[in-house]
Amino acid sequence: MEDARDLDAYTLAKSYFDLKEYDRAAYFLRGCKSQKAYFLYMYSRYLSGEKKKDDETVDSLGPLEKGQVKNEALRELRVELSKKHKARELDGFGLYLYGVVLRKLDLVKEAIDVFVEAAHVLPLHWGAWLELCNLITDKEMLKFLSLPDTWMKEFFLAHIYTELQLIEEALQKYQSLIDAGFSKSTYIISQIAVAYHNIRDIDKALSIFNELRKQDPYRIENMDTFSNLLYVRSMKPELSYLAHNLCEIDKYRVETCCVIGNYYSLRSQHEKAALYFQRALKLNPRYLGAWTLMGHEYMEMKNTSAAIQAYRHAIEVNKRDYRAWYGLGQTYEILKMPFYCLYYYRRAHQLRPNDSRMLVALGECYEKLNQLVEAKKCYWRAYAVGDVEKMALVKLSKLHEQLNESEQAAQCYIKYIQDIYSCGEVVEHLEVSTAFRYLAQYYFKCKLWDEASACAQKCCAFNDTREEGKALLRQILQLRNQGETSSTDVPAPLFLPASLSANNTPTRRVSPLNLSSVTP
Repeated sequence: MEDARDLDAYTLAKSYFDLKEYDRAAYFLRGCKSQKAYFLYMYSRYLSGEKKKDDETVDSLGPLEKGQVKNEALRELRVELSKKHKARELDGFGLYLYGVVLRKLDLVKEAIDVFVEAAHVLPLHWGAWLELCNLITDKEMLKFLSLPDTWMKEFFLAHIYTELQLIEEALQKYQSLIDAGFSKSTYIISQIAVAYHNIRDIDKALSIFNELRKQDPYRIENMDTFSNLLYVRSMKPELSYLAHNLCEIDKYRVETCCVIGNYYSLRSQHEKAALYFQRALKLNPRYLGAWTLMGHEYMEMKNTSAAIQAYRHAIEVNKRDYRAWYGLGQTYEILKMPFYCLYYYRRAHQLRPNDSRMLVALGECYEKLNQLVEAKKCYWRAYAVGDVEKMALVKLSKLHEQLNESEQAAQCYIKYIQDIYSCGEVVEHLEVSTAFRYLAQYYFKCKLWDEASACAQKCCAFNDTREEGKALLRQILQLRNQGETSSTDVPAPLFLPASLSANNTPTRRVSPLNLSSVTP
């Protein structure tokens, strides 16, 4: 009955709302009693406040300062909505709006309770689930939520597992949804690609995104993630094609701006790239990827203060964004502030405990602070979880060298060389020559002429160690001519360059890092 009475006012206001004339829409909805009209009335007031907040900053300030201006309407809306909430007069959409207002006012605990209530009242409203997802920081919080037992809960759990980097659980959930009848859902396919992107299985993610583009060629959602993968692989033609294609579909979408920004970044046109990320943030100031990518561009331009601001905004939008924490660590590293670095790298490591890059960065930080035992733990752990950049063992070897632990250094260098050869990489890896040089000298000191000779010959294959390798070979030949025999007493790890056997793995185990104490 109320819906019928308010229909004329609601239809008129909805037209103004669609034209983004929010104050006008709210004016014509005053006094309406129906739930639908009341929601549109309150939502128009909320969006009017948001629009004014953006308008205040768009002319005078750049997007970096946007977060400092507040929506003046929030407190008023909170008072009105809380009265309705206590009287149990809010429907699912009203509860969703109340939750958004509470979140904007940083009342996180109350916001979580309201979003859970909204999910119970209106389980098919994905917006409430997504808002709830943004407020959950770990799996423990998830256990204490009383969620409605509905199929939408499965989508929510899969999404939150992806966000919390629990990729295995997320992929299982998505697979069960595919089996339950959602096999043609392009949303699920894109989320699986994002999950593989998060665990850096780049080839798998790329193949899924390519398949997705065939199925849904006009899709724009998640294409910025696809462009990140193309960027990492330095696939310029493909990235250029994607940027042009999205521009034709809709050039005023946030994802399009990010893809174009990535394209210019790959071409080392960092000012132009930053401009497109700024454009993306004018379209949506809460778009996480653009803040992080803009931070990276400012880093490339050596503008550390702007980079720090951009990364901090990314963290404001989503505290779970490990890239922003890691970026802050790198920025403070450039500024030679190791205690700050340590804090930010630790936060990044907490979010990505099995990412070797975070561990190597932590190790370097401990090294600068002369906490060498902690540094060794980090490098060994980075190697144990699967070292992406193949640098952990080299850094660990150099640390052992520093501490005059020659046998451990030699073992690490051996394992490093085995790894480089076994994964079939081109042996132009920067540190391979360093490893062969150290091993040649080590075996020489141990009077193991055959092994020293083999390593010295390997040194001759590299420009930077060629002369040292030749000099060592001459010395070995001279000593052999003088009748010096190979030592059999010295306990040295055996090294056979031809076979590169896997029997020389260091056997010591290092306990995982204790992250309970976090440096401020």
